[in-house]
Amino acid sequence: MFYKKTAALIVAALALTSCTQESQNKIGRDVQNFTGVNGVLEIYAGPTLVKRFLEVDKISTAQGTEDKLPRPYRYGSGKIDLNLNGKVDPGEKKVYFEISDYSTNYIFYEAP
Repeated sequence: MFYKKTAALIVAALALTSCTQESQNKIGRDVQNFTGVNGVLEIYAGPTLVKRFLEVDKISTAQGTEDKLPRPYRYGSGKIDLNLNGKVDPGEKKVYFEISDYSTNYIFYEAP
């Protein structure tokens, strides 16, 4: 079993080296979409942190149903950090969120 996994990793590495940078980035995003990211989304009003979501897998760009063009907002889901202490406490549940491109100041990063 170990040898099969090692061989698969070597083949994947060789395939990646023959791709363009753009293709490599897309493959990396696809892997993250599959495996998930332990992301943190922080929303600011000026310099003040007003909302935080923990354990965010990914943030997606909305697309039109018919025209498939990107819409000016992002969406995702994560556990809301109601008391802004940086950890999931009892009662802090997973929620859906949307972020506007026009007025929202936010930072999304992988949890350390």
